[in-house]
Amino acid sequence: MLLYIHIPFCDSKCFYCAFNSYVDKFHLKELYMKALYTQLEFELQRFCVQPKSIESLFIGGGTPSTVTPKLYEPLFKLLQPYLASDIEITSEANPNSATHEWLLGMWELGVNRISFGVQSFNSDKLKLLNRAHNSDQAKEAIKNAHKIGFKNISLDLIYATRNDTKELLQHDLETAFSLPINHLSAYALTIEEGTPFEKKPFMAKEILKNTTWLFEQIVSHGFKHYEISNFGTYQSRHNLGYWQYKDYIGLGSGAVGKLLFERFYPSTSVEKYIANPLEVRRESLTLEDKKIEQLFLGFRSCVGVKKEILNTAELERARMLVEEKKLFLQNNTFMNPDFLLADEITLFISS
Repeated sequence: MLLYIHIPFCDSKCFYCAFNSYVDKFHLKELYMKALYTQLEFELQRFCVQPKSIESLFIGGGTPSTVTPKLYEPLFKLLQPYLASDIEITSEANPNSATHEWLLGMWELGVNRISFGVQSFNSDKLKLLNRAHNSDQAKEAIKNAHKIGFKNISLDLIYATRNDTKELLQHDLETAFSLPINHLSAYALTIEEGTPFEKKPFMAKEILKNTTWLFEQIVSHGFKHYEISNFGTYQSRHNLGYWQYKDYIGLGSGAVGKLLFERFYPSTSVEKYIANPLEVRRESLTLEDKKIEQLFLGFRSCVGVKKEILNTAELERARMLVEEKKLFLQNNTFMNPDFLLADEITLFISS
């Protein structure tokens, strides 16, 4: 069982961001955290969560580092009996708000993994993306986390922006690998509906050969490529849980939960969520929905796709791809050696 907690508050709204996040609702923080507690009590019953059965907890956003550790305390106290003894507890953080005090407070609550939204160490690129921090703040925050005791530290980088050059990306990578990290996520800039970049589609410019080069550079530093955007000497158990199609509780405004063949969507309105955190929209999944999602998730990650879930026609197409060396079969699981082809492979097999 996985648990995701969504924090919708942000210092600034990045020009590319389509997540449920707000810069003008900080006055609702305390009420929001109380609403999370109410929903959590309910979800623990709905999901029939057993003691020590939550194997991963991920606090995302938005910006979790805009909320003080003290406001997280009630949630952690309620969760304590349900957390596995070897649980991975991750919190996202932005370098400008992840102060030494905040990092120490989260460490004392039990958070043992930090994922920093760095995006770049280049000042001009950070301004282009409307990030609220600078390169020095990012480096300092990562070093502070390491000094406090965090062994699992990740950072995000964004590539495929209009001004990217190999030299810029090389500098980002060299700076990243000079820091005490064991995980890196590299995301191509995508233009999402409803974002400031929607009116500036030219801001995104992906060149496939440059993407391939970037990924090869990351792998050359000893980081395993275990999902299309994720690399590390450590593999996030929370990430793997999603790709393995495990059930997960989605806590908060704009979060998503899944239990067997049903999904739950709390309100994306922070005010409506606070007023009634138990009001959710439900979505029923079919066996076919589940299979398609398993194909997409499996082929874009090291999880792969179990032979047994494919019908006769799909199995035949998968074997054709094995003959063409676009897939390989390992322990009755079809594995994809090139995650950049994941969508095309899924569409071909499921067509």
